[in-house]
Amino acid sequence: MVALALLLGGGGFAAWKLDWFSGNGEAVTFGKNPPPAEGKSDAGSPSAEAKPSGDPDVLMPTGPRSDFKQTAKLDDGTIIAKTRVAGAKSGFEGDVWVWAPKQYDDPKYAKSGFPVLIALPGGNGFPNNYWADTSLGLQKAINEGVKAGTSLPYIVIMPVLNPDAKYYYDGSDIPGQAKMGTWIAEDVPAFAKANFRTYKSRDGWAFMGSSSGAFVGMKTVLQHPDKFKAVIASGGEIVPDSPLWKGHQAEMDANNPEKLAQKLIDTKGPEVYINFQIGTKESGKERMTKFQQQYGKGPIKTTIRDIQNGEHNGWHYVRGMKEGSLEWVSKVLKAPKPEAG
Repeated sequence: MVALALLLGGGGFAAWKLDWFSGNGEAVTFGKNPPPAEGKSDAGSPSAEAKPSGDPDVLMPTGPRSDFKQTAKLDDGTIIAKTRVAGAKSGFEGDVWVWAPKQYDDPKYAKSGFPVLIALPGGNGFPNNYWADTSLGLQKAINEGVKAGTSLPYIVIMPVLNPDAKYYYDGSDIPGQAKMGTWIAEDVPAFAKANFRTYKSRDGWAFMGSSSGAFVGMKTVLQHPDKFKAVIASGGEIVPDSPLWKGHQAEMDANNPEKLAQKLIDTKGPEVYINFQIGTKESGKERMTKFQQQYGKGPIKTTIRDIQNGEHNGWHYVRGMKEGSLEWVSKVLKAPKPEAG
């Protein structure tokens, strides 16, 4: 009894309540309503998913399915969950958090793809991705936007951004270092396609990020315009600045958004969409404005959103998304399509 009293006292009780009553740590399955495939009884296998109808762009989960554990639950019952992903292309293994909107489990959408928003943090980006913290309100903002008709119901993928907390790796394959560019551009999307109903074309793929994560999202869209269409880039980071680039100028140039933008202009596309966000109480707007003036032409569509009284933090960037950036990106990406009836 003494041991039990100590367990339930103070912080011990808080931790016990959190884990035992919230469901955190429990196994999670996304896509709870797939009808069984013909001749199949295993509803958990990718082959048991509904067959897409009508739209050849829909990609059903390719498998293998990952093992997800709940890390948070929103008021509407939707779940943020975490899994471990071994990147086949990069060789890097790291944690990834995911969230799927309520519509994903709606039987009306069982044959539809969903747009994917890859959310990248600033700071160290290791060992966590702070967009998985519900206090920032990213997922809630998407829910509210869906209800208001100003946002698509995104699947949000939140990977770790760096292999450790010692350096910034600029989301790039810096020679001699972990291949974080390949992790973000290849392995993370492959993981999403393995586990969720997505789209084959770039019309269903975008990034959002803050600070160093904004740089990585913008850089990746410009580097792979055949795979990704848009980015919400918050905080004013424009060029690579990792100390690990020293002695690798050519490789750094190949990951510089300014040089990538010029290349895209010279080759005339495809079109990409960059929505900058900047708080009026932070520095960095001059870099965004300069980029827009020099490269916001031809296939590169840019806009700058001022967040009034905004500072360099995730709460204010989510406010900017609610005030218009979510609607902006939703207009250029592909919406899920429910079945009639």
